[in-house]
Amino acid sequence: MPEQETRCRARALGISIGTLPTGPLNAITDVPDVAVGHCSVWWGGPDLPVGQGPARTGVTAIMAHDGDLFRDRPRAGVFALNGAGEVIGSTAIREWGLLETPIVLTNSQGIGAAYDATVRWLMARDPRLGLDDVVMPVVGECDDSFLNDARGLHVLPEHVQAARDAAAPGPVDEGAVGAGVGMTCHDFKGGIGTSSRLAVAGGAGFVVGVLVLSNYGGRARLTIDGVPVGREITDLLPLDSSEGSCVVVAATDAPLSSRQCARLARRCALGLGQTGSYAANGSGEIVLAFTTADRVPRGAVRPLPRATLPDEIIAELFEAAVDATAEAVVNSLCMAVTVEGRNGNVAHALPLDRLCEIMTGYGRPARLPVAGQSSGADRAGGATERE
Repeated sequence: MPEQETRCRARALGISIGTLPTGPLNAITDVPDVAVGHCSVWWGGPDLPVGQGPARTGVTAIMAHDGDLFRDRPRAGVFALNGAGEVIGSTAIREWGLLETPIVLTNSQGIGAAYDATVRWLMARDPRLGLDDVVMPVVGECDDSFLNDARGLHVLPEHVQAARDAAAPGPVDEGAVGAGVGMTCHDFKGGIGTSSRLAVAGGAGFVVGVLVLSNYGGRARLTIDGVPVGREITDLLPLDSSEGSCVVVAATDAPLSSRQCARLARRCALGLGQTGSYAANGSGEIVLAFTTADRVPRGAVRPLPRATLPDEIIAELFEAAVDATAEAVVNSLCMAVTVEGRNGNVAHALPLDRLCEIMTGYGRPARLPVAGQSSGADRAGGATERE
């Protein structure tokens, strides 16, 4: 992994999306019980033969709680803004409205390996799995083959295990980490980004947290807080551009039904639209949303007590989902470093000094942080495989 460039999150630049306050970490892990871990697979130079490297990829794991997800299942919903991508297990979520495994994110060619490794991990933890019932892990993908040697199938079971082992509450690594190592966004280097919002419904306070794996969009459409940043930065373009994909994971501690979780997921798609997505034909933009407010035990045979918020009072949760998604995308851009990968392809980092100049010129004052101010780049929660 190259020496890190100085990077910082959007709010360190003075860029804030929307008006709702963020949680303490401005991350999906502001939602109680939620944990995130990464394993970055980053080795080899651009001169390696096809199938032998370089590896610019990885795995990100999201845990809805630290208990037995298969036995105690959070309510969940899913929405596909455009389906030219894959989240294995999303069909079951759509049908049952429940999340029963970790959420694992990786590259398109690694999705099978991640699925298999997760099945084996779950069976090792539960000797009745495969006997009483089977499990369908939730595994999402985006195509990182512009930078990563996809034919090398570099994601291995140990990388999936390392991401799960690294999963923890607290600050979340962003940018070119985990599943985001090889991803591009609006023709800049993209990857992992996260953000959260505090919202009120019925007089009670709740958290909505979002994590994105950003890998979509053309340069000219990049919009940050209403400013057409992509139109102003017309250089630093990659040699090739594809429609890409994006996976969004939203979590909340608000007591929502599965149907309401799906409604929350749809609002995250509006956040992607705010940054410039139009759900291109080849772009798989899929959103999962879950609530940690209650759990549905497997094998329950009696009616379950459940309190859910009425639809009439959850508008601020929707607003939170839109703004947290948009800011998570911006954070993925702001925190990502320039990466060289396969065939010498380069995805350039969004230049933060120019971003600040553009934002200020459009009446959105922004500035680089002063020397010594925390950049947010020293976050914990990941493992890296190196040469």
